[in-house]
Amino acid sequence: MQPTHAEIARTLAAGHLPGVAHIACRPGPLPVRHVTDANGRVLLLSPADGAFAAALRPQEGNDDTAMVLDIADVPPMAGSPALGRVWISGWATLLEGDEARAAALDYAEIDASGDLLDVGEGQVLHRMDVAEVRYERNENLRDVDVDDFAAATPDPLCRIEFDLIADLIDHHEAEMSAYVRRQLGKTFQPVAEPKVVRMDRYGFMVRLDDKLARLAFPRPVADRHDLAHLLHPVLCHRCTD
Repeated sequence: MQPTHAEIARTLAAGHLPGVAHIACRPGPLPVRHVTDANGRVLLLSPADGAFAAALRPQEGNDDTAMVLDIADVPPMAGSPALGRVWISGWATLLEGDEARAAALDYAEIDASGDLLDVGEGQVLHRMDVAEVRYERNENLRDVDVDDFAAATPDPLCRIEFDLIADLIDHHEAEMSAYVRRQLGKTFQPVAEPKVVRMDRYGFMVRLDDKLARLAFPRPVADRHDLAHLLHPVLCHRCTD
């Protein structure tokens, strides 16, 4: 098993990666802080007197502004392959009053920024009405169904992926290498020691000399604790003998 395009898009758009906005009829791109809430709605946080908020002011007769949010993956370590990027197109609307306060609470569930306390004064929140989601990787562009994007959940390991991989390299490199070699069997054995370069709820990616291979977990993991439980037989191979 491996992540669907909708799951990767939701993971990239979750709010832990920097995003830039391309706004219709405005110079850009403009950096913007964002999250995608539990219901798949994109929320945009910015200074009330900043360039982004000014660029999103609707033209006369409209109450929203067309824009594209562009979010590119940042690999956790040198040598890790990138997951690609997601392009989210839609219309952004300024939230005010009770709507802004409710959205600030939704935003805080993903990123508890202190600036949310200033929403309605020095900070403003916009919400995107998502019309189109596209996922790009290795110059291949794929459409992602908007409903699938909204229903998908971000990968639970995405925010701690660097820590997980670094811990494996620092403390369990020999055990992981031995595990990968056992999984490969006699069909292929790399010259260099296998190295974990990416990890998600479905498994991990390892570098085998000049190749990349994906090894799946027996089931998707729910969180870090669940991952530790699942990896225990791998990291303590002798305990299971």
